[in-house]
Amino acid sequence: MSELGFTLFDTAIGRCGIVWNAGGVVGVQLPERSESATRQRLQRRFAVAREAAPSAPAQHAIDGIVALLNGERRHLDDVTLDLNVAPEFNRRVYAVARSIRPGATLSYGEVAERLGDRGLARDVAQALSENPCPLVVPCHRVLAAGGKTGGFSAPGGVATKLRLLSMEGAQPEGPMLFERLPLTTAPRRRRA
Repeated sequence: MSELGFTLFDTAIGRCGIVWNAGGVVGVQLPERSESATRQRLQRRFAVAREAAPSAPAQHAIDGIVALLNGERRHLDDVTLDLNVAPEFNRRVYAVARSIRPGATLSYGEVAERLGDRGLARDVAQALSENPCPLVVPCHRVLAAGGKTGGFSAPGGVATKLRLLSMEGAQPEGPMLFERLPLTTAPRRRRA
């Protein structure tokens, strides 16, 4: 594995991070609660990475991420990734996810179907939860059955996923963050 570099950069949703090597981008970090928390998370994930000015391919990825998070319908399929350390199945899942255009979504089952076996939907969800390059591999565009949001392992969880989808103009169907509650509820009984 070649030497890893990283840098932090500003976006509309906060300070993100990116890690690269000579083969391409190996990791993207979405914002944590603070810049120092983002830096610490990135350094835990990529302990040997050293802070540096971005390479030309890394800067290209940064520019695309910034544009996407500024609301441009940017498809980051031209960003070169080096995902050689990821399991082969995960790389296949990431390739399908990268084919999803901004504003569009697929379900875990639909991704599995494109891989040849709809029964792999849970495996697809697991692979996406291990995605080292969110946004470049747009795992936020993959939903649970029925248009429900499903999970999201990035900082902020489902709220971040919904925010990203909203920025792209995608509208998931079904319950999102909370099930709808009736307008009136019976008063609670007091314990004796």
